Amino acid sequence: MKTPIRADLVDTNVVVFSIEDARLLFSHGFYGKPLGVPKPKGADFEAPLILDMIEANYLAEKGVVQVHHEGRPMQREELAALGNKLYTKFPPLYAVYRDLRERGFVVTPGIKFGSDFAVYKHGPGIDHAPYIVQVKTADEEISSSEVVRAGRLATTVRKNFIIAVPEEGGRVRYLLFSWVRL
Repeated sequence: MKTPIRADLVDTNVVVFSIEDARLLFSHGFYGKPLGVPKPKGADFEAPLILDMIEANYLAEKGVVQVHHEGRPMQREELAALGNKLYTKFPPLYAVYRDLRERGFVVTPGIKFGSDFAVYKHGPGIDHAPYIVQVKTADEEISSSEVVRAGRLATTVRKNFIIAVPEEGGRVRYLLFSWVRL
């Protein structure tokens, strides 16, 4: 993969305008969403790629993308600071995203499932996401009704529900809930 790929900060979106680079990122890890393509069936799209701020930070950390703003490259710290402005829990979200990606999973925003992330073994369009992940901090409590609500949602969409808790030192603990219908 040619690195770094240029991406541009447009308002609060990170956009890869080069179609060739957009296809490359999408085909090597299912990064981003092609603009105006609701369910891409591969990397044969003709559209810029919109990166989520969390995945843009990850790709910048890995040296895969270089994000530009107002004609100059952004420093990694600037991009992380923007992530902190856009997400109330950016550090724990990013820690879990990074950990899952490093373990070889494909991670996408989980908003349509009412969670932080949807996690695939192979990728969207190849398999269905077997997991939905909610990120919690070590000091957050989770109520029994929240667990029941998550369980009902996960069962409805046929997914396992995971609570992910990042710890000091970079380790992430996962608690998986799998419901069985009898």
